[in-house]
Amino acid sequence: MRFHHYAIEVNNIEESVAFYENYLGLQEECRMFFMGEEIVFLVLGDFRLELISGQQKTDKATHICFEVSYLLGVMNRLEDICKIEGPYTLENGWEIVFFEGPDREVIEFLQIQPV
Repeated sequence: MRFHHYAIEVNNIEESVAFYENYLGLQEECRMFFMGEEIVFLVLGDFRLELISGQQKTDKATHICFEVSYLLGVMNRLEDICKIEGPYTLENGWEIVFFEGPDREVIEFLQIQPV
């Protein structure tokens, strides 16, 4: 398992993309729509930032994501932990699931490559 990205909810996705590109040097990696949300991934070296637009504001507006090689194995290992939602398959083939940590933090697990 390795760190994959940190996500934040934004009000204006184009304004946020421009900010992170122009002031911090991140570059757009990909863009997609999922469950009514527009999502943009920005990268700088090994760091990846996910900007999410279209969500309703909640106390769970951010999450940390870990990339794993076998999502089902992680889900089986965490079967006693509160699963928030998923698993889902995104339009680019990535598979994701969300769990809740001990302080109600949102933890996403992501499998990029098919098994």
